Amino acid sequence: MISLVDYGVANLGSMRNMLRRIGAETELVATADGIEKASKIILPGIGAFDHGMEALDNLGLVESLRRRVLGDGVPLFGVCLGVQLLGERSAEGGRAGLGLLASHCERLPADGDAGIRIPHMSWAHIEPTRADPILDGLDDTARFYFVHSYHVVCSDPTDVLAFARYGIPFTAMIRRGNIYGAQFHPEKSHRFGMQLLKNFVEL
Repeated sequence: MISLVDYGVANLGSMRNMLRRIGAETELVATADGIEKASKIILPGIGAFDHGMEALDNLGLVESLRRRVLGDGVPLFGVCLGVQLLGERSAEGGRAGLGLLASHCERLPADGDAGIRIPHMSWAHIEPTRADPILDGLDDTARFYFVHSYHVVCSDPTDVLAFARYGIPFTAMIRRGNIYGAQFHPEKSHRFGMQLLKNFVEL
């Protein structure tokens, strides 16, 4: 069973549909009790950093997520805004993040002369930094759909699992122990995203 955190800042329909296509059972979780029972967690998200953290805090999910992920080792996959919330802070706002990862978020630099406009909304290939089970079955043709204005900067470079490029190289995926994250939307990335989610489900 995959627990999808339902905190009002994500379109969970696409994620549930993609997981259903690979045969994964899902449940929507919006309470601390739900987090306590979770065996695998996906934290999706769209929108602004502070709004996402406020929503998690208002539902009383912050401490439960920290305890289950850091204390109990429950696998967590942060998606888009979700991967940004795993860190400590963001230049987008003033609230503290979940603090599951030593990272922060910075705004992608625009470059009008080079056609680099923000937000970044396009398909892009990723460049893995190492082999990892969550990347099994993906080759150099794999590409994913990105929609974002901010990117994750990890304090420990070994937490970066893959880069992508848009004007600058930026963190496309992270992995630290049982903590995973993707800046792109696997649920909107066709067969490549399906393979990635399948790998997470089967970890």
